[in-house]
Amino acid sequence: MNWLRIALIVVGTGIVSSLTDWFFAGDWIHRRYSYPEIWRQGAEGRAITLTSPLPFLTCGIFVYATSLLGLHSVLDAIKLAVAVWLIGPLPLILTNAAFMKLHRVFVVSYATGWLVKLMIVALAVGWFLL
Repeated sequence: MNWLRIALIVVGTGIVSSLTDWFFAGDWIHRRYSYPEIWRQGAEGRAITLTSPLPFLTCGIFVYATSLLGLHSVLDAIKLAVAVWLIGPLPLILTNAAFMKLHRVFVVSYATGWLVKLMIVALAVGWFLL
């Protein structure tokens, strides 16, 4: 296992997927399609600081899982990404939307952002690791 290549994939996809988080659930959508009473007021900088490492964790665990499962193609990595999305983020986001006051545009954008994040790391793993 090439640890340098794995580290580069995790760092690269972590940075890119952080940008997708900002794009799909960031300021533009947050300001237009959210309800102010849902969001905490004030300490946004602290929340951003605390959650910034999470895309790197997601990407790192995905790289580890593809290696552990012995996947050998881009298509296999994409299938795993879709499976992870269907198992975790999508049901969680839809359940939250059913019980919390979240605008439909925000829900669709947030779910799409998770799928894109997983596809980015799947493609990177397929192209550069497998």
